[in-house]
Amino acid sequence: MALWLVRTGSHGEHEAHFVDNGKIYLTWDGLKKDLSKLKEASEFRDIQQEYFPDQAKNTAFNYAAQMQAFVSRMQVGDWVVVPSKTKPSIHFAEVTGAYAFDKKAENPYFHFRTVKWIAQDVPRSAFDQDLLFSFGAFSTICQIKRNDAERRIKAMAAAGFSGASRRPRLTDDELSTDGPSDLEQLAEDQIAKLIIAKFKGHGLAKLVGSILRAQGYTVHESPPGPDKGVDLLAAPGPLGFGRPRICVQVKSGDGPVDLPALNQLIGAMHNSKAEQGLFVSWGGFKSSVDKETASQFFQVRLWNQSKLIEELLANYENLDASLRAELPLKKVWTIAMPGEEDA
Repeated sequence: MALWLVRTGSHGEHEAHFVDNGKIYLTWDGLKKDLSKLKEASEFRDIQQEYFPDQAKNTAFNYAAQMQAFVSRMQVGDWVVVPSKTKPSIHFAEVTGAYAFDKKAENPYFHFRTVKWIAQDVPRSAFDQDLLFSFGAFSTICQIKRNDAERRIKAMAAAGFSGASRRPRLTDDELSTDGPSDLEQLAEDQIAKLIIAKFKGHGLAKLVGSILRAQGYTVHESPPGPDKGVDLLAAPGPLGFGRPRICVQVKSGDGPVDLPALNQLIGAMHNSKAEQGLFVSWGGFKSSVDKETASQFFQVRLWNQSKLIEELLANYENLDASLRAELPLKKVWTIAMPGEEDA
């Protein structure tokens, strides 16, 4: 058996389609051709160059190899790692079906394999850094071979993903991946570990308050303890008398929060005479909350771990010097991988 990495788009745009349909897809835009008869690598390269003639030769060869892996090399019984781009979590599945082609499907979901979900929304924090490096290979589809990943993941699954399969130290070889890495995600993982080490519990609310102050808000912080749905109150201006008035709830746990927590925030907004709400959940949000995003668009904003880090980086230079000393960060420029140029 093998362990595969399958991504759901550069921004996670296909993730819901994967999860809701119990399938993994080869999401090559416009590739409406049955690939089941192809056997040789040269045949996949010919198809790639036929449908995507403007691609650089090396890029086309790389994508053709991924196509071949999905169609021919992946087997029923193999396990699949599907990193989420919308939450700080990872999904795991077992392949239950051979490659299939559906010419009537919506673009780009013509090519798929059925899967059985083993676990969904496992927090990234549950995994050692070497496994996150392996999951960080930039390829959309690739086999994960390094770091004894398959055995360790299956051991974690047997234990209900309740704890990481620990390794005492990382060697240079263990820090390597099965291909070019998603450096942005790897950097975010490292920043996330530093944040939660420094600002666990009520400290995360203090960090959110600092970000809001850097954005020009005056902030009132509730003391540690039961907060009745209110961790922070914020409003623009030096005295906080401007609009909008914002009620903020911050959850620092690893697990995604459910709809009752959102309803609690909405009730707290009314009680505190706030016009808008900000819900910050380090562990992300369950689908029941995500489904309320449109109906609550003019009232509530949701920040998961990734969004919190994005806001931290966007306002980093305006943060208090003492906080920047606790979170020492610097900008690093790197060459974009294929497909990242317009991201």
